[in-house]
Amino acid sequence: MTSSSYSRKGLAALAAAVCVAGVTGFAPARAADLREPAADAPWVVSLGDSFISGEAGRWSGNSNEPENGWSGTDRAYDPETDESYPEEVYGASYENGCNRSDVAEVQSLTLDVRKLNLACSGATSTAIKLPEHGGEPFKGEPSQALQLQKAVTGQPVRAVVVSIGGNDLGFSDIITECTKQFVNPFGGTPCATDAEQQVKERLPGVRTAVVETLADVRTALKRAGHRDGSYRLVLQSYPSPLPDAARVRYPGEKYDRLTEGGCPFFDEDLTWAHDDLVPQISATVAEAAHEAGAEFLDLSRAFEGREVCAKGTRQADLQHPPSGGTSEWMRFLTTGAVQGQLQESLHPDRFGQQALGTCLSLHLEQPTGDHRCTNTPGRGPAGMELAATSG
Repeated sequence: MTSSSYSRKGLAALAAAVCVAGVTGFAPARAADLREPAADAPWVVSLGDSFISGEAGRWSGNSNEPENGWSGTDRAYDPETDESYPEEVYGASYENGCNRSDVAEVQSLTLDVRKLNLACSGATSTAIKLPEHGGEPFKGEPSQALQLQKAVTGQPVRAVVVSIGGNDLGFSDIITECTKQFVNPFGGTPCATDAEQQVKERLPGVRTAVVETLADVRTALKRAGHRDGSYRLVLQSYPSPLPDAARVRYPGEKYDRLTEGGCPFFDEDLTWAHDDLVPQISATVAEAAHEAGAEFLDLSRAFEGREVCAKGTRQADLQHPPSGGTSEWMRFLTTGAVQGQLQESLHPDRFGQQALGTCLSLHLEQPTGDHRCTNTPGRGPAGMELAATSG
């Protein structure tokens, strides 16, 4: 079957899927530093949602050509059986959908630390909070704060890094509505104006939820025997998954954005998401970090030029294998009907997660404070750069 046939099937499947659902190789390529940490090395623990759990880490860039495991992008593909085994990347967490990949941000750290990933795809603040403050089990797992408390009792902790707020805001619902408008055969319209109002109404509640979540993380650490100041608490923002309209590879608001690029959005919505939505979320998260006394790691422009459909990147094919220097660092939007899962859409892929691991490594090597992370054009995940920001 040709790639265009796959694309036509994908078009029909996407039009149906977005109406009912949100966008939320054996020999896997891991972080650059594979040395085992010292037995008494401190822990770095990640808590939160899909952007830090490792969702979409199965993929090395994007491709529409199905041969050879989607042109080598599917890290779960076994050429001997011509089948994919996602659990090889996500481990046991694939069963409940938490999708903690082997290259998740904390797993991609290059520091001499022990690493623990408690984050879960789809988590809101209630999945982290302590039960007495409204925390609830999520996908069959206890509160992440409770898991943290149990895991680090009597253990040295260097840092706890948190990614939360996007699901409290309803980011996936917003993206789904924008996609539905683009694929509407009867003439959809940009979603930005309506979505902007929703965002303004919800952001104050997001800020409150994040502050309360960080307070519960501190409480859990205190109960585990860790006093304030003995560890670093880092709250991070989200990288933009999409470029603005001026930098999209598929001009003209045509269906090739859907059938080929995996970025089915109107120009107005692309520019709004990149220029307004992501910065608004980042600013809100930064305010919450400062109110809670946590450090802030700004990732909002970490993937600039590496977003889905961005000019300067390319999809992989059999002549052009995936590369951290040229491939997209975000998973394109897919229905899950042909390749991968819907929930992997618009999340950092293997290259993106390794880049975020580099960002966090650089941040933790610096004195306590707020930082912004950006990439170096033409370089891979190791080429990230860090700069201090004013509080």
